[in-house]
Parts: sequence; C-alpha cells; structure tokens
Amino acid sequence: MKRIVHLSDLHFGRTSPALLEPLLERTNALKPDLCVISGDFTQRARVSQFQAARAFIDRIEAKVLAVPGNHDTPLDNLFVRMLWPWHRYRTHIDANLEPTHEDDRMVVVGVNTVNRFAHQSGRFSERTRTRVCRAFADAGDRARVVVVHHPLEHLEGTDKKLMRGSAKALKALSDCGADVVLCGHIHTTHIGPFTTAPGLLFVQAGTGLSDRLRNQENSFNVLDVSRAEIAVTAISAGADAVFDEIASQRFRRSPEGWLRD
Repeated sequence: MKRIVHLSDLHFGRTSPALLEPLLERTNALKPDLCVISGDFTQRARVSQFQAARAFIDRIEAKVLAVPGNHDTPLDNLFVRMLWPWHRYRTHIDANLEPTHEDDRMVVVGVNTVNRFAHQSGRFSERTRTRVCRAFADAGDRARVVVVHHPLEHLEGTDKKLMRGSAKALKALSDCGADVVLCGHIHTTHIGPFTTAPGLLFVQAGTGLSDRLRNQENSFNVLDVSRAEIAVTAISAGADAVFDEIASQRFRRSPEGWLRD
C-alpha cells in the first residue's frame, strides 16, 4: 500500500500560528509517499500569503501534489482575477494547475475546480472528465485517486452551492474506475462512499491551519491505499496544538462498492 497525507484549506493569512510546527512535524513523521494539498493555500491570494504557503511546502519532506482553491485567486482585485487569476499561484505554488503523480502503486490526478467567475461554487467540465479518465486508462491494478478542491457531493446541513457538473463527474469517474476523491472547501472531515456512487470513496479534509473553524477542530487525513483496500485516518488538534488520531476506517472493495471492513 501507498501512504498519502491529505491536507487542505491552510488559509495562510488567517492561520493559528501555534499549529504550524506541529502540523509539519506530524506530516513528516508519517513518512507519506505523497502529500496532497487540496486548495485554499491563502485567505486573500496576496503575495505575502503565497510566500508563507511556499515556505510551508518547502519544509514537507515528501513529494507534494497541489491544486488551487477558490481563495487562491485574487478576491480584492477584480481586474487581476479576470485576466491573470493564476499568476500568483503559478509563481509561488505550482505552474501546473492540474498535476499528476504516478508510481508503481497509484495514479493521482489533480483537477482545478475553481470557477473564477463565481467565488464559491466550482465546476467540473466535460474536458476535465475526459482528461482524468484518460489518465486512468493504463492504471491497471494501481489505485486511482482524484484530487479536487470543491466536493462532488455535499453533506447534510451544508449551505454552500454544489459545483457545476458534479453529477456527471461522479458518473464518469465511476465508469472509468476511479477509487477515491479527495477534497476540501467545507472545513469538515468526511470519510465514506458517495451516496450516488458507492464505488467511489469520498474523503473530505478539514482545515489544517485556519482559525475559520466550522464546528470541528483543525484536522487532516492520512490514507493508506491500494486498489482493493483503503484505510483512512483522521488526525485532529485541540487547544493543546497536538495532532492526534481521532478516527480510523478501513474499506474493502466489493461488487456493491466500498464496504467498511
């Protein structure tokens, strides 16, 4: 199995400083094969915030695969947002907005779901569906992981708008054999199969560093993945700024979809 540490919604510019070192130490101590960060590196997409995010990434010892979030395009400069929405992100985080990682056990595909014309809601286009499925065409018995910022399904009580194309994306990803979708955006941890696509595992990370909490403490996820089995551990920090395991679930593939083992 391969190990992925899944961070999200770091929101530099609006962080809890006491959590920075503990989060880095715990991430590196887990010795992941890949660290995934599913968007919202910054709070306002300012250069100083991207610089702080870059300094954080540079201290992660594993390879990092990142996708942008809706907060990573300038919110306070409409002109820049419309004409050069990704200039700061490309300069400081990654020139590639939709990176891919492949090794002998997994194929991980990043998707930029941000819609610069709508601050909150994202989109998953037909072109993107085709690109992701092509990336999985030769995956064989390797685990197939998709990384997005916006969820493809919302939990009960969520007041955010579901992104455009989510239903078609779920069907396409199921049809081309994706195993798990990693996302953020909501600042809430969720682990379980999609209700409308039980063959796909829905893993949503909370916020690793932000002080903008939504009835949950700061948290991140760890996944140990293979094609037949996936174990997901949620790790959270309370007022003591210590990241501890709070839940762990193991799933096995069956003809009916992912079942809790």
